[in-house]
Amino acid sequence: MTIAIVLVIAAALALVFILGVTLSRSLQISAPASLASQIRPMDVQAFRNLVDPAEDEYLRRRLSAHEFRVVRRKRLRAMAAYVRIAGNNAAVLVRMGQAALPAADAPTAEAARRLIDNALLLRRNAAFALLRIYFALAWPNSGLAAAPVLHSYEQLDSSAMLLGRLRNPAAPVRISAS
Repeated sequence: MTIAIVLVIAAALALVFILGVTLSRSLQISAPASLASQIRPMDVQAFRNLVDPAEDEYLRRRLSAHEFRVVRRKRLRAMAAYVRIAGNNAAVLVRMGQAALPAADAPTAEAARRLIDNALLLRRNAAFALLRIYFALAWPNSGLAAAPVLHSYEQLDSSAMLLGRLRNPAAPVRISAS
């Protein structure tokens, strides 16, 4: 009985240690130069086309019910890929904003706070949008799932550009493909 208790306690301590190491490494702020290289530009116009209700309605009218479901599922998978890219870019921009927070000048610190707020909002919207997209994959006739992510991403793009211009005017941060 005592060996079992010792093993359970040792396993619990090992789990706490592993989680502590994992969390501490994931929370470390990378160098800003390497963070900017982790951003994957996203084609906002193509994403806007995917979440456009008029485009969806056009396909619904032009295709048979079976064809519409097939096309809708393909569009939802593409939408999920865009949402994942947006969420990953938001995570990188949170770290970039955290690195810029201790800046001496007030405009840069305020831009960093705004960037962090927008990026966290986008991360939340992306998580909910992915859930709705996966639900819509099961029921393709359900409503659109990722429209809030598009709006949040556009706000995040302007916040990232502002912080990039304030920190290094020669190398602006771009999270949207032109």
